[in-house]
Amino acid sequence: MAASTEPRGPLRLGVLCHPTYGGSGVLASELALSLAARGHDVHLFSHQVPPRLAASSGPVQMHVSQGLPYPLFHSTPHDLAITSAILDVHRTSGLDLLHAHYALPHAVSALLARLAASDSSERPPPRVVTTLHGTDITIVGSDPSYAPLTHFVLRASDAVTTVSESLRAATLAHFCDSDARPCAIEVIPNFVDTHRFRPRARGARAAGPAHAVHVSNFRPVKRVPWLVEAFARATQGTESRLTLIGDGPEQAAARDKAREFGLGCRVRFLGERDALPELLADADLFLLASREESFGLSALEAMSCGVPVLATRVGGLPEVVDHERSGVLVPPDDLDFFAGTLRELLADRARCAAMGAAARAATVERFEQDHIVARYEDLYRRVLAREARR
Repeated sequence: MAASTEPRGPLRLGVLCHPTYGGSGVLASELALSLAARGHDVHLFSHQVPPRLAASSGPVQMHVSQGLPYPLFHSTPHDLAITSAILDVHRTSGLDLLHAHYALPHAVSALLARLAASDSSERPPPRVVTTLHGTDITIVGSDPSYAPLTHFVLRASDAVTTVSESLRAATLAHFCDSDARPCAIEVIPNFVDTHRFRPRARGARAAGPAHAVHVSNFRPVKRVPWLVEAFARATQGTESRLTLIGDGPEQAAARDKAREFGLGCRVRFLGERDALPELLADADLFLLASREESFGLSALEAMSCGVPVLATRVGGLPEVVDHERSGVLVPPDDLDFFAGTLRELLADRARCAAMGAAARAATVERFEQDHIVARYEDLYRRVLAREARR
């Protein structure tokens, strides 16, 4: 049997991501930290420090590339500054592979860096892996202004992954309908640190009113005002509470909706927080009312804390939440049905506890961090081995 040609030993990796509380920024940061903990030399490139990285003491090397503010530019070209930073690191230290999270602009930056590095004979250019997270395909990437560039990214990357089968299907439908040049897309789901996101001690939730929680970036697609109205209808005449974590463009509208229904102190807006495991584990139920959701990382983190999920049946959520076992999935546009289901669940805390236990078990079995990170590591080595055989 021939010896394996896959590169062994530590890899020199660059990770590109948005510095947000959204799923892509969280996954990229946690992946970078996990890879560094496994002994790889990891550089993270973004125009700000991602919150998950800022809260960690891990040995990831951070490169903040904000670009030059200049009257000629309508907006600061962060993507070009990131490309330049990658080239600088590659010139001085060498990078084996770049992992771009989001097709635009990060995969474009990575591919441009690969092309620019190919002009040098000192080091081979880094390979490029692109991970698609959702709106980079369903909203941004499919817009006519960007679709041709997204199509190029999918063809030019050395490997492409999606975080769910649902997103893979959407990508194939939008960009890969040619039998002559089919897209090769691998599904690697999101993961969670099950040691950090863990349940509270048994019985800790029993005291006090029933409590639901929601975490998001408050973009319109998350429909937080819609969620607040559903909660108001479901809990009228009760002391049930709702905690909203995160910030974004729809927070003001959500606050207005809470005032409209007189929810008062029964709804708390906590803004962006790092203490997510503690806040999630304190709840009886996690709520997600998204119009679209490629995966639902916040739902997975809640499940890891032993909290069941009530969510809309959209996108990749059915791949995460096992209906009637680890949570409940409902039609996406039926507010009355959502509210009625929420009322039933908050009134039956024993049912919530049982589903929460099942959610925890499913998370440990299917989405545990080390297992998923090893799949990315294997992908990197396969990409590099394929290049070495050329």
